[in-house]
Amino acid sequence: MNGESIILGDRAQALANYPHARKVGDFLYVSGISSRRPDNTYDGVTQLADGTYKLDVKAQTKAVIENIRVILQKAGGDLGNIVDVTIFLVNMEDYQAFNEVYNQYFTAENGPSRTCVAVKQLPGKHLLIEIKAVAYLR
Repeated sequence: MNGESIILGDRAQALANYPHARKVGDFLYVSGISSRRPDNTYDGVTQLADGTYKLDVKAQTKAVIENIRVILQKAGGDLGNIVDVTIFLVNMEDYQAFNEVYNQYFTAENGPSRTCVAVKQLPGKHLLIEIKAVAYLR
């Protein structure tokens, strides 16, 4: 068996057949998480009167980290249990703004190891960031 599925019924459901996370032994593997809210709208995405969109990487980053926190809490952990993250940014020009928010949650001493890569696009057409995480739950 490949572990226990963690699916949050009160959160936005995955867009395909996969769980929010999978617990295997003492490890929790969190799927790539976006800023999607339970009502399927997104933090950091505002439609303007002219039909265009204002995208805010800081708001999206905060929402992504908070969404990961909710998943970890459901599994019995918290952000301090994360040992590794992979960050996917659509635009590396957002790297500094992303780090400003990320650094409010993690320090070099207690934060996870991390990799940050630029990607062409993410599944939601207005998404600027997605984070995948691995946590160790003692």
